[in-house]
Amino acid sequence: MAAGQQHTVKAFDEDIGRLRGLISQMGGLAEHAIEGAMRALQRGDLDLALEVRTADRKIDAIEAEVERLVVRIIALRAPMANDLREVVAALKIAAVVERIGDYAKNIAKRVPLIEGEHRIEPISVIQAMGRMAAEMVHDVLDAFAQRNADAAVEICERDVALDDFYDAIFRTLVTYMVENPKTISEVAHLLFVAKNLERIGDHATNVAEMVYFAATGTQMADREKGE
Repeated sequence: MAAGQQHTVKAFDEDIGRLRGLISQMGGLAEHAIEGAMRALQRGDLDLALEVRTADRKIDAIEAEVERLVVRIIALRAPMANDLREVVAALKIAAVVERIGDYAKNIAKRVPLIEGEHRIEPISVIQAMGRMAAEMVHDVLDAFAQRNADAAVEICERDVALDDFYDAIFRTLVTYMVENPKTISEVAHLLFVAKNLERIGDHATNVAEMVYFAATGTQMADREKGE
């Protein structure tokens, strides 16, 4: 390989490495935001809720950096086939992770509206759903870093369990609201929180489908048809 080609390959590898690093950083911040929002909700911690809302700006800034880097890679490196799929997937994934961060921020915004002297019982029930959603985000970003198509499939399968969890929590919250009419306002906010967690799971599934395509060159739906 000529010296010029070696330099180009090295520069491309460095750009891809930086792109993966930015996506990983975004994912870590989004996961941290979900966990922070749920802790704030559990404790009625208004300071922590504010921290989560403020930290969302960092996720937005990294998404913008990803966009600039992807434009640079495509313009200067002209990636082909597998490499191009990964670059395009990274761009799409960044947008989805930014949205996940927004959902965590939305949860944090509800904390002051639920905070009060007496914490209502269903808050403890919803914590497990928050942990499940955060784990899906963590694992799907690991799958992207490793180009692991099998892990992407497994994460999509987990979304069914998260949806079932949401349905169960919805029924629990509605029952609690009927039995405790004074809590209607707070429970309505908790229903909003549960819906946001369910949407985080949907977005993690969207990322998993992009990871699968980047790794295999085929759509996950096509794989399922062939089984």
